[in-house]
Amino acid sequence: MKSSRQTAVRSSGSDRVLVIMAKAPRPGAVKTRLTPSLSPEAVIAFYCCLLDDTLALARSLSDVEVAIMCPDTDVNELLTSVFAHFAPDHQTKNHRRDAHPRRVIAFNSDSPHLPRTVLEDAFETLAAHDVVVGPTHDGGYYLVGARAFHPTLFASDGMGTSTALERLMTRARDLELSVGFAASFYDIDVADDLTRLAAELRLAPARAPRTAAWLKEWERLCGAGTPAC
Repeated sequence: MKSSRQTAVRSSGSDRVLVIMAKAPRPGAVKTRLTPSLSPEAVIAFYCCLLDDTLALARSLSDVEVAIMCPDTDVNELLTSVFAHFAPDHQTKNHRRDAHPRRVIAFNSDSPHLPRTVLEDAFETLAAHDVVVGPTHDGGYYLVGARAFHPTLFASDGMGTSTALERLMTRARDLELSVGFAASFYDIDVADDLTRLAAELRLAPARAPRTAAWLKEWERLCGAGTPAC
């Protein structure tokens, strides 16, 4: 398992922590299932927009500490490129157990289309359960959180696989943990997801302005569904 590192973007005294799981925008490392529909360069540009808007979404919540979790090898690239203009606190630390009880929720870096209320409701759900999960429509999950450290709960098998949610629920039952659910949502993985997201953001571009602008230009130049544009 690759080592990971957590970098604070906004620190606070809150017991609510929102962690964005990100990777450096490198060809072949992010959004690989979009490559039949987008060129490698377009995938990277799109992913940077998703990251930027997802961080803005996280920072829009009040009384929440925001952090980025990524592989050790990606920290400097993320801080000096994608997130540079957000002026992070540069409090970088190895991922470890927190000494104080906190409600920690992690969610995907390609989630700028999430309503802010989904994240707020997830924290409320976590106040009454040991674990909170946000399912995706394809059998995975886009969000997961816990109130305590459970080293065997989160395996390194990914959140987006078709059986990821089932395996997580099995481990939670084995540990006798109560599980609450956030609203179901969809990932941005394939061309159909691009089309769906573009339609949503045409109606409400302020939800994810950089992503909305990129998708608008993509549709103008290429047309939705045009391969490798």
